[in-house]
Amino acid sequence: MSLVSTLKGEEFTPPSPADFDLPPIGGGFGSFDLFGQTWVVGVTKPMIQIVLAAILVFALFYLASRKRAMVPGKLQFVGEEAYGFVRNSLGRDIIGSHDFQRFVPYLFALFFFVLFNNFMATIPFIQFPTFSRSGMVYSLALMSWVIYNAVGIKKHGFVGYFKLQSVPSGVGGPILVLLVPLEFMSNILVRPVTLALRLFANMFAGHLLLILFALGGEYILVHQPLGYAPVGILAWVLFIAVALLEVLIQFLQAYVFVLLNAMYIQGALADEH
Repeated sequence: MSLVSTLKGEEFTPPSPADFDLPPIGGGFGSFDLFGQTWVVGVTKPMIQIVLAAILVFALFYLASRKRAMVPGKLQFVGEEAYGFVRNSLGRDIIGSHDFQRFVPYLFALFFFVLFNNFMATIPFIQFPTFSRSGMVYSLALMSWVIYNAVGIKKHGFVGYFKLQSVPSGVGGPILVLLVPLEFMSNILVRPVTLALRLFANMFAGHLLLILFALGGEYILVHQPLGYAPVGILAWVLFIAVALLEVLIQFLQAYVFVLLNAMYIQGALADEH
């Protein structure tokens, strides 16, 4: 309690969502007023990271596949293992052995695009998770929503697809009045929101926690009496531990995001719901 009072007395400013609201690089190209607010037009750091991640994914796997050989070199081996991981665990095992192959390029590109953007939070001198900005994630989720719904409509027809997604098989009678709206909301409207929210919340919360431990530890060690030094050191130890844990979470969130995409595609192709 005394530590909290001391920090407040010294006007320690904890991290907040405002720390993720990065201004345009170079001040932007201009500004305009809309809805009583001033909006600045420009290129931000997350925008550059999105483009950089796409370039890195393309460059890495282009180089890995450019000189294919029966006995693969190190880079080709890495590329083949990465492809096999996505193809088998996220494509074949989820979508099914008959339909999965045509979706593998999408799942493969999506997995490494999300993974590289997640790793941006750990790379020195970048250290910002691209998908801690909700607009970035919801755009990606919207693209996924369009793809798996289009796949389902193409196979079953417009009416047939929405019937499969909204009417549970083997259920009839008055209960359908309650179930059909719930199923429609769950399978059609809510999915892209939850898909995006899961990735956004994990990237946002993890980075916010890292900022808190790093800045809090530095503040205690530099600006507080020597007696508080063990608390500052503990904060930095926790910062290192959470940073290592974040690397695992960054991978898992990329995996879960693509896993859910594969599950939604499989559900769109299924003949029963």
